[in-house]
Amino acid sequence: MPSKVFAITLNWNGKQWLEDCLSSILALDYPDFEVVMVDNGSTDGSVELVRQKFPSVHVVENGSNLGYARGFNAGLEYAAARGAEYFLIMNNDTVIDRDALAALVEAAQSLPKAGFVTGKVYFYDEPDRLQTVGKKEDPIVWNGDHIGWLEKDVGQYETVEERAFLDDVMTLVDRRLYDEIGGYDPQFFLQAEEFDWQARAKKRGWRFYYTPKAKIWHRVSMSMGGAGNPIGRYFDTRSRMVVMARYLGLPRFLRYYFHTFFQVSNSLLRGLVQMDGKKIRPRLAMWLGFCAGTLWLIHRRPATGVPGLVRRISKR
Repeated sequence: MPSKVFAITLNWNGKQWLEDCLSSILALDYPDFEVVMVDNGSTDGSVELVRQKFPSVHVVENGSNLGYARGFNAGLEYAAARGAEYFLIMNNDTVIDRDALAALVEAAQSLPKAGFVTGKVYFYDEPDRLQTVGKKEDPIVWNGDHIGWLEKDVGQYETVEERAFLDDVMTLVDRRLYDEIGGYDPQFFLQAEEFDWQARAKKRGWRFYYTPKAKIWHRVSMSMGGAGNPIGRYFDTRSRMVVMARYLGLPRFLRYYFHTFFQVSNSLLRGLVQMDGKKIRPRLAMWLGFCAGTLWLIHRRPATGVPGLVRRISKR
């Protein structure tokens, strides 16, 4: 019998992408899967669209914007209660290839201790250009650069390989991993939540893999306003610091901390010198994220939303 898979996507005012995304999921060539759309309090008619056009899709309504980790956790809990053996986690601004799920499950079942499996993530607007095929390990920031970033796919990544980390634009997660360590940590409102989840999994001996047979096309962070949006930059800096503080020893964390301090400070200063508003705003958001991460080291309180200043920066 094929393993039961629940495909889960999280939505917050993403009505304009849902039809493409859900249509592609429902067209997957796999014998036993169900689809869950978790909605984080959308006000754009997303839920009504799904109920009308996709009656087979399970809708989990959170009622308010709980953020990425808590939002997805609602979907994971829902699917686990209904017998999921694997979770297919996907962004809602994506279109997945019909053979992707079968390829992910095949890899997960054949590889040792496979906790997370991903495939080729392409840019939606450049369908033969890669966004990521997994991530490298970095000696300073640990969760390093994307492998394949901006490369045209000419067959250079055609072997199944283990990866240090993965982006969760598309990732298949083993239910046994979920039962052992739980899902996303609700500490994280946005960004680095998959980094934290995978760091926890590493501590328990789980491994991460890439298969070239699974493909997806991604519009890139559209729910936060696109790549480089200040909201994304703020939370990426803040949340990454939280993960690094949790799982690294003090000497390595301090090396990361001062590296990041000089990086974000120099970047902001260069933007101020150039007087370029498009550069200053995301760089200021990164600097604010660094300050917020530093404060977290003291108070250890989770982020519960987007700070007002960061929201104002992102709208200018």
